[in-house]
Formats: sequence, C-alpha cells, structure tokens
Amino acid sequence: MPLNDKEQEILDEIERQFLKDDPKLARAVLAAEPTQMFRRATQRSVAGLVVGLALMLFFFTSNTLVAMVGFIIMVASTFVFVVALRRRTMGIGPANLSPASWLDQLRSKWRR
Repeated sequence: MPLNDKEQEILDEIERQFLKDDPKLARAVLAAEPTQMFRRATQRSVAGLVVGLALMLFFFTSNTLVAMVGFIIMVASTFVFVVALRRRTMGIGPANLSPASWLDQLRSKWRR
C-alpha cells in the first residue's frame, strides 16, 4: 500500500528534521560510499595478514604462543576480507545504507 500525501509529507519532514538536527551524522552517512568502505576493509585485512604472518614466522621456533596469536590474526583478517567481499558483491550491509536507498527501502516496506 503506497503512502498517501499526508504520510509522505510526514516522512519528508522527519528526514528534513534529521538532516537539520544532526548535520555531522548526515554528512558521515552520505560520505560512507561502498567503495571506500570496501577499500578500508581490504587495507585492514592486508595489514592484519602481514602482521600475523610476521608474528608467526619470527616467533614460530622461539615462542609458539605468539606464533599462534599471529595465526589467529591471519585467520581473522581473512574472515574480515571475505565478509567485506560478500557485502560488496551481494549489496548488503552498511554499504547499502545511504539516506536515499534507506528511505526507498523504508517506503517499499511501508507499501507492502
């Protein structure tokens, strides 16, 4: 069921009020582009892999516990990368929450 004019007007007013009340958050939401989020997750994953590999290689013979921590860091970094890759290819998650798409999703749910 689509929104009538009064409901659409109320929704637009809520959006304007949100943008007026918290412009810093509004700018942050608008600036959160999917490609930037994926790039950041990829950079963090690669850094984690490098740090984990270095820990594992340097401490494998002398301190096995630190080497295991390095391995765990490598596994966690790989997991973060896979999740970011899935979100990018499937279009789910925070990368898909720009104000326009969020409002479109909300409107489509309201119409059902």
